[in-house]
Amino acid sequence: MSGVRVTSAALLLVLGVSILSAAQQTARPDSDSFPDVVDHFKYGSIGTEEGVGIPYWIWKVLPTVFEDKLPKRPGSGYERLGFVLDTTRHERPIGTSYKDDRVARVGLNCATCHVGTVRDAADAPRRIVPGMPANQMDLQGYANFLTACASDPRFNYDTLMTAIRKEHPGIGFFTRLFYRLFIVRATKNGILERAEQNAWFERRPPFGPGRVDTFNPYKVMLEIPVDDVVGTVDLPSLWNQRMRARMWLHWDGNNDLVEERNKSAAIGAGATPDSLDLESMRRIENWILDLKPPAYPASRIDKGKAAEGRRVWEQTCASCHSTEGALVGQVTSIAQVGTDSERLNSFTPELARGMNTIGEGKPWRFKRFRKTNGYANMPLDGVWLRAPYLHNGSVPTLRALLFPDERPAVFYRSYDVYDWVNVGFVSSGAAAEAEGVRFDTTLRGNSNKGHTYGASLPALDREALLEYLKTL
Repeated sequence: MSGVRVTSAALLLVLGVSILSAAQQTARPDSDSFPDVVDHFKYGSIGTEEGVGIPYWIWKVLPTVFEDKLPKRPGSGYERLGFVLDTTRHERPIGTSYKDDRVARVGLNCATCHVGTVRDAADAPRRIVPGMPANQMDLQGYANFLTACASDPRFNYDTLMTAIRKEHPGIGFFTRLFYRLFIVRATKNGILERAEQNAWFERRPPFGPGRVDTFNPYKVMLEIPVDDVVGTVDLPSLWNQRMRARMWLHWDGNNDLVEERNKSAAIGAGATPDSLDLESMRRIENWILDLKPPAYPASRIDKGKAAEGRRVWEQTCASCHSTEGALVGQVTSIAQVGTDSERLNSFTPELARGMNTIGEGKPWRFKRFRKTNGYANMPLDGVWLRAPYLHNGSVPTLRALLFPDERPAVFYRSYDVYDWVNVGFVSSGAAAEAEGVRFDTTLRGNSNKGHTYGASLPALDREALLEYLKTL
């Protein structure tokens, strides 16, 4: 009789899972892939849902139930964490993916870090720019929000299901039963387990929007003792990846294989070597090979001054930053560039060896990671939309980069109104303070020192160079 009871229970569980999946498919039409490649980039799955995904209906109601846990930033719901919403394309925020494997779950994808926004003025419409660094996205804030929700006594079946039924009145009995018996508890435990893995957050200054610590999570994953070094860097752009083939990538030039860089980023976002959706990633990889940045408005460029600036560029900058430069994609030593060394120090020889074990037994196993002694010289395509500058995003505008004495000790990030005078985003003043997030260059890993190559140029040459940089 006991065997019959077990078999019946198993059948009931399978039936419940099937009904749950069917109910969610009916109630929430969605997909892990899209016919249009831009929509696929923004909303498609790369395989993170298994590792860090949240059941769709719980994820949907968290900002309502736990509105008090959200930061006081512009927008509503997940927008207050920096997710970009485009309701003309989808009701889910850009950068969130969806996969229905027994339980529909929401994860993250490439667009989480690589879609930004810009406004020409405070009262102008917001433009959404694929491939741009996600200047508004607070990845650490999102993780901390989930932890705060799961740690709250309100994270229970009754509270969550009451909110879910307001969103989806037709949710069925078996779905509710499955949530009561399994889903809510498993979700809570999963979030809190990840919070334990992220305990290293507390020993470092907060990332803030538009930044991430790329490699310290790998130390946890690879069971390498976690030190106190700060590895926080600015999110990069994804434009023109074809020309980056065989350049040294990541801010410290620790890998020269674009495909490895992409897979390591996806694993960093929550995928595992087994859950990576390689077909989906290849589709995105092929698209970003020739994805172009938006051009700086031609009407705002002084063509004569830019022509003079090109002369300065060719004499002083091109060898490191021109696509044809002899040193582009190569590493400049920390002794020479003089920028904050924390990110460089965070990637250790031991970590490089560990990274090259990821994917063991798979044809794509990592093999190109290395330890370097400095930071890589980047091509500057679309540089006007890549503010703030330096590897850690510690200099708000190109003018401040070229005039080091003008670099502010404190400014505000994530305010997306453009500063056409200084070439970057507005980073001071009442509006920036109200909508942005404070950045303090005196904190560890945030130094704005170094890269003072333009400081010795006459001021007029620097002004001309600033004008030329708008054209890249």
